[in-house]
Amino acid sequence: QLKEEGNKYFQAGNYEKAVQSYTQAIKLNKDKALQAVLYRNRAACFLKKEEYAKAASDASRAIDINASDIKALYRRSQALEKLGKLDQAFKDAQKCATIEPRNKNFQETLRRLGANIQEKLHIQFSTDSRVQKMFEILLDENSEKEKREKAANNLIVLGREEAGAERIFQNNGISLLLQLIETKNAELILAAVRTLSGMCTGHKARATAILHYLGIDRICMWMSVDNEEISLAVCSLLQTITDCLLGQGKEEHHGKEEAVVLDTKRDLRMITMRLLDMLVSKNVSGQGRDRALNLLNKNIPRKDLKDHDNSRTTFVIDNGLKKILKVVGQIPEMPDCLPLTENTQLTASVLLNKLYDDLRCDPERDNYRVICEEYIKSKVDPQNMDKTLHAIQMVSGILQGPFDLGNKLLGMKGVMEMMVALCGSEREIDQLVAVEALIHASTKLSRATFIISNGVALLKEIYKKTKNEKIKIRALVGLCKLGSAGGTDYGLRQFAEGSTEKLAKQCRKWLCNTSIDTRTRKWAVEGLAYLTLDADVKDDFVEDEPALQAMFELAKTSDKTILYSVASALVNCTNSYDTKELVPELVQLAKFSKQHVPEEHPKDKKDFVVKRVKRLLKAGVVSALACMVKADSAILTDQSKELIARVFLALCEDPKDRGTVVAQGGGKALIPLAVEGTEVGKIKASHALAKIAAISNPDIAFPGERVSLTNFSGRSDKLRMKIVKERALPDIENYMFENHDQLRQAATECMCNLVVNKEVQEWFVADGNDRLKLVVLLCGEDDEKVQVAAAGALAMLTASQKKLCSKMTEVTTQWLEILQRLCLHDNMEVQHRGLVIAFNLISADKDLAKKLVETELLEILTYTSKQADDP
Repeated sequence: QLKEEGNKYFQAGNYEKAVQSYTQAIKLNKDKALQAVLYRNRAACFLKKEEYAKAASDASRAIDINASDIKALYRRSQALEKLGKLDQAFKDAQKCATIEPRNKNFQETLRRLGANIQEKLHIQFSTDSRVQKMFEILLDENSEKEKREKAANNLIVLGREEAGAERIFQNNGISLLLQLIETKNAELILAAVRTLSGMCTGHKARATAILHYLGIDRICMWMSVDNEEISLAVCSLLQTITDCLLGQGKEEHHGKEEAVVLDTKRDLRMITMRLLDMLVSKNVSGQGRDRALNLLNKNIPRKDLKDHDNSRTTFVIDNGLKKILKVVGQIPEMPDCLPLTENTQLTASVLLNKLYDDLRCDPERDNYRVICEEYIKSKVDPQNMDKTLHAIQMVSGILQGPFDLGNKLLGMKGVMEMMVALCGSEREIDQLVAVEALIHASTKLSRATFIISNGVALLKEIYKKTKNEKIKIRALVGLCKLGSAGGTDYGLRQFAEGSTEKLAKQCRKWLCNTSIDTRTRKWAVEGLAYLTLDADVKDDFVEDEPALQAMFELAKTSDKTILYSVASALVNCTNSYDTKELVPELVQLAKFSKQHVPEEHPKDKKDFVVKRVKRLLKAGVVSALACMVKADSAILTDQSKELIARVFLALCEDPKDRGTVVAQGGGKALIPLAVEGTEVGKIKASHALAKIAAISNPDIAFPGERVSLTNFSGRSDKLRMKIVKERALPDIENYMFENHDQLRQAATECMCNLVVNKEVQEWFVADGNDRLKLVVLLCGEDDEKVQVAAAGALAMLTASQKKLCSKMTEVTTQWLEILQRLCLHDNMEVQHRGLVIAFNLISADKDLAKKLVETELLEILTYTSKQADDP
């Protein structure tokens, strides 16, 4: 019973279920002959699933029971060929051909395998000499520069090919590559590292051997160098090794040998420990620290929360959370600071957030919190202000990562008071750190009241008195942020004690000043994100071309805060935020009770918004948004995606502007926004896509993308087959019944494109369905576009399937009236299709032709033939 069930699943293409049935059957069965059949059948499933090692293993078990099982032999041959074991595959195929010498399939397999074996041998022998020659050129200091460069590039290419990688590996290549790295020549180091990456790709055994030969300490040392290109290449090598150890990337390398490697967990833990050590080492460059953080970010937290194993995360929290916190707590202006880049601390905050999100239960989260609290407490020392400063910086960093945890840490005894006290310090470094911490803390509404009552006066004082631009800009942003957190009583104008335009002008000045570091300029963007809530500010901002360009340039950096701030400022400038409609009766009631009624600013009216959108388009906002969309998912949050989608929708409002949006890559950038993000964001992006699609050629608007089934189905039969295989036909048919005019039209056009396919035609021919009737009735619709599509489908169906010609006359009594209306239609496209259908019916069957000639159709054809020619 289980065997039969497995056979049915296999025939239906459900190989996973088939494997389950056969596996159960194998466990229950004790009959040897049947056991062989079950193993043989399961091998067929594994072949279909492209799990070749398992297929070969099952086929071998069947052969052990019955050595002349021809099906098992052939299946093992196929699996071994895919695993690259050509000589063994050849032997199995040879046995099959001996048992059935007349079988053409076996003869062809033997010919193919024989040719492949010869080619492999030829490549191997020629590769050996090539590899040797390349190393000779590279290690000879007297070689010409051009020759060395060519040899280095050839070596990289060889390392990516299976045969080349194996020959390098077998011929003492790792030792020679190590010699290249030790030359200290940047180009040779890069060539060697990239070759090693190629050799590791998709080959677990080779990757493990290379890791152990080179040693993780040596790899981490190379990644620590202050050379971006080398550091990145070594990071890529370590990622490739990690992928192999985790068993990833196999689907792209079916032909590679799946070697048995003992427990990889030990190696993975060793790599993780060394990466954590890199975070706190003074000998590691800022680039190297970023690479270590990126590798941890990518490989530690689970990719799928359905996977219950989060042991890698708990291991990092227990062994390395304090090390990550140390990076977050670094103060670049202090002399003892570790080497950092502008992105290091934000990347560390992202890692903290990912680790926290990956925890499964409250005890795990409590453990995380306790480690953070104890580490921060250990840094607080009233006698040592520098040490305390690091503690506040840590809290500030956590507030940019796991928000819930940051909120809890703000509640720790004395933390908020310490922030306010440091604001009042005479030391600039104290002010700098404290102001930043206050800004991040003010996002928490529960803490904002405390800060408003205690910190606002200090921030205003700092803003007015300090000569340090870095502190001044942060104080301004703090005031802006508290203004939005505190509501109307603490509005921006009250904080500014004057005009917000002046503050915005100052922010634009900081933004355009490239001599100020990026970390400080990003605060100018955040300030503008708040200040552009004012209509006068946003109008001035879009007129300031240098400021816009400076903001777009900053948006290309990998910074979560910058992306969110830029997107917020653009939403404000395009007025693409949600506004509540004021009910006139309630407005009158409010006025009567002498309540304040907010009025629309004159510069927020439609004419001004349209003008601002045109200015932004002219400045190249679409290219900047398209660049932002490509940011890493850890940087581009769902909230930022929603904001970008809102801006795109505003940019697509005017049909005349949609061509510009498409030309600058907006069409392609909108697709991921419509697929991932918040529900609101996905809807806004979909609306923008629909506006573009309504007026654009899909090939230009969405190059290389899946646009819609209607466009897709008109491209090629391969794509039509894909739609059929995905079982989309019933859904398309249902949409042809819809009351929604555009949806019915699109579905009918889609079906018109699909009927070219033979499988779809058979679908119409099949007995017991009303599909043809639906198409005939749609030909009688009043909507001309639906008529054109339905008549086109009917013309192609009746041309390709004679059965459908006679079937058409049986599906509805209205068929003749509908056909006559098509042939007399005012629209030449519809009339042409009607005449083609009439011609198909007359050509299909003598009796049908007789029947048609006896009706008014003969008069219609006679009348039509006398019409003047229309080119």
